[in-house]
Amino acid sequence: MKGVYLVTDRSLCRNRPVSEVVLQAVRGGVRFVQLREKDLATRAFIEEALAIRKVLEPFAVPLIINDRVDVALAAGADGVHLGQTDMPYRTARRLLGDKAIIGLSVETWTDVEEAQALDVDYIGASPVFATPTKTDTQKPWGLDGLIKIKAATRHPVVAIGGINASNARAVSEAGADCLAVVSAICSAADPAAAASELVNLMKGAGSESRGT
Repeated sequence: MKGVYLVTDRSLCRNRPVSEVVLQAVRGGVRFVQLREKDLATRAFIEEALAIRKVLEPFAVPLIINDRVDVALAAGADGVHLGQTDMPYRTARRLLGDKAIIGLSVETWTDVEEAQALDVDYIGASPVFATPTKTDTQKPWGLDGLIKIKAATRHPVVAIGGINASNARAVSEAGADCLAVVSAICSAADPAAAASELVNLMKGAGSESRGT
């Protein structure tokens, strides 16, 4: 699991449809899309998920639903991202099956340790930096915390929280397998260009780490 991971936020999309921003983002190289809708009613959430899935199909980009296992099932999404207060991982796995992508947020060191016993597909280190799009989280991990997580976990690490073009390379070099971004793409005047820049920054960090 590697690459730029878009987490949607319709309030940041500059009055553009979420589907339009997602389309531009995947054209720019985004490899994973998480549909996050905190305020939509269930029916509207499912309809949005179906529309986004249709956009993503030609690109073979997985659709991951934030929090809502029922919406993921109803829309035929590829997986779900769970927070620490959402449905327990083992229950979600039983409902979604072995092939589903299931990620889990880790906000404390206890979360990291407990995730070791779970066959999650990735852990989401949240937040790396303070960010207005995630206000209900613990103290930011920072780069040192991210390095510590990467050294301790057996799972791929998706870093989220305050990540943008100014710090993407540093976050990648600290061990993040994926860079999860919200406003850096959703609020960009050109989401495709913003996504492409982040992809290139990750590639640059990888090249430097290999000494090329």
